[in-house]
Amino acid sequence: MAKAYIIVTEDITDPEGFKEYAKTAAGAMTPDVKVLAVAPQAEVIEGDWVGQTVVMEFESVEAAKAWYYSDAYQAAAKLRQAAANCNAVIIPGF
Repeated sequence: MAKAYIIVTEDITDPEGFKEYAKTAAGAMTPDVKVLAVAPQAEVIEGDWVGQTVVMEFESVEAAKAWYYSDAYQAAAKLRQAAANCNAVIIPGF
């Protein structure tokens, strides 16, 4: 089974609210989540890229979806979305 990756960009607009998100998200982390990279400012080599970037690895697309759509993470996601302009994708590996 191919691994999967969630990539999130976060243009933080409310730093205090984002700190609350970080605390809540930490509680939603499971052994299925492997954070590969967090970059406060990525080096843009093409196009427009704003804010912090997070890359996470999962055993499969199904595992990534199960974590992202879990009640625990969705409670955190609402805080993130209120404190930052975000983009998120799930990408299947090879």
